[in-house]
Amino acid sequence: MEAVLALVIGTLYAAGLYLMMRRNLIQLIIGLSLLSHGANLLIFTAGGLRGGGAPILAEGEKVFATTPADPLPQALILTAIVISFAVTAFALVLFLRTYQTVGTDDVDKLKETDT
Repeated sequence: MEAVLALVIGTLYAAGLYLMMRRNLIQLIIGLSLLSHGANLLIFTAGGLRGGGAPILAEGEKVFATTPADPLPQALILTAIVISFAVTAFALVLFLRTYQTVGTDDVDKLKETDT
């Protein structure tokens, strides 16, 4: 399963980097989103793909009945999802304002507006 996820992660990184190097701003935002999804899958895979119970001890017990799942990768992924949502929302608003001001979404034409 890790090999399949490694291929998916590599594909997401490749597609994200390819789209980020395009001249269109909306493709840059989509590439940024794909890159963040690849990073989330990388954290998930690095945390280990194993089943386990909830990391909660029953009252009065000192050891877990089954091997618990590691909650740290789940917390990191949840934090990364929230941050990537905020960055994507900010980038979309910035793109909309740039398009309203300049009238184009071509990165090369945006460089011509610097005077």
